[in-house]
Amino acid sequence: MKTFKLVLTFLFGLFLILGGVSHFMNPDMYARFFPNFALNPVINVLAGVTEIGLGIGLFIPRFRSMATFAVFVLMLVFLPLHIIDVFRTEPAVGTHQIALIRLPMQFVLILWAWFINKK
Repeated sequence: MKTFKLVLTFLFGLFLILGGVSHFMNPDMYARFFPNFALNPVINVLAGVTEIGLGIGLFIPRFRSMATFAVFVLMLVFLPLHIIDVFRTEPAVGTHQIALIRLPMQFVLILWAWFINKK
C-alpha cells in the first residue's frame, strides 16, 4: 500500500507540474475560469506557480507531507470555479457536457489529494 500511495503521489506531482506549466503556455484558457473582478493575469500566474511548486514538493520527501495537504486545500479552492463554470452560459473550456465532466473530476482530485495526505 505504501508503494501504491507513493506512485499516486508522484503521478499527482507530475499532473500538477504539467498543469502549472499549462497556465503559462495557454493563459487564455485558464483566465476564463476566474471571475471578472479577479486580477486574471496575476491569479493565473499565481495558480501556475503554486501548482508547479506543489508538484515539485510532492517529489521531495522533506516537503511531501506539507505539499500533500496544500494540494488538498488547492483542489478545494478550485472546486467553486468548476461549480460556477457548470452554470455559465458559455463554460470556460468547451461545452456544458465538458464542464459537467470536469466537475466530478474535481471531486476525484480532492479525494486523491486526501488519500495521499492521510497517514
